[in-house]
Amino acid sequence: MNESILFQIAFILYVISAILYFSFLFSKKENTAGIGFKFAFVGLLFHTIALILRTIECGHAPFTNMYESLSFLSWASILAYIIIEAKYKILKAGPYFILIVIALMALASSPLMPKEATPLVPALQSYWLWLHVSVTLLGEAFFAMAFITSIMYLRADLREKKNKVVKSSPSSEKLDSISYRCIAIGFPLFTLGGLIFGMIWAYKAWGRYWSWDPKETWSLITWFVFALYLHTRIVMGWKGRLSAYIAAIGFLAALFTYFGVNYLLAGLHSYG
Repeated sequence: MNESILFQIAFILYVISAILYFSFLFSKKENTAGIGFKFAFVGLLFHTIALILRTIECGHAPFTNMYESLSFLSWASILAYIIIEAKYKILKAGPYFILIVIALMALASSPLMPKEATPLVPALQSYWLWLHVSVTLLGEAFFAMAFITSIMYLRADLREKKNKVVKSSPSSEKLDSISYRCIAIGFPLFTLGGLIFGMIWAYKAWGRYWSWDPKETWSLITWFVFALYLHTRIVMGWKGRLSAYIAAIGFLAALFTYFGVNYLLAGLHSYG
């Protein structure tokens, strides 16, 4: 069984998981969501094997083109969701978050994404590729989780202000807390992978730590947004709606760094 077949199996399992989760939203039967969680977990296992096979087949890290990168980001996102769900039990976030994963995998599967493995350009032939990209994408996966819980917070807060609390839904306070914890995990990962490892690798590859390449610049903008989130929350005591808005803006900045820079702004990272 090759990597592409395992990738498709994982994709199908994620779709089934999303269907079960959305069924839970309408039926309110938690066991349906529980089964959806199990499908997501099994999908993660198939996805993990697919990435391992891709690494063996191509002989390098499985994120050197957009197909591989989207696959790895999808994997990291499911991993982040499973970790957060296992700890905080927010089943209602499942359908929305897994939809993001399905969209990423559908994009990866599209004919627009070349899937054949190609030899690495010299700048990518380094173990720093593993450290830089994998840790950065793991951080962005937790940012995506924080985005979903922040949007859910805004909805829950609005309902609570109108005295329309849904008993089966997580409280706005819980969602706000989970968003903070996701960013508290994602921020150091993004800092380490996206900035520190990236600068060290840049120095080794190009002889300079920073060149204001578009992806470097947007990575820094994303970092500043989430640094603002943590600063205003920890130092100034901000919580609630303002924090949720900053978290959402940060995720959109991360999304532009990942997609927009690759297709709209030419630079040293255009091969990403």
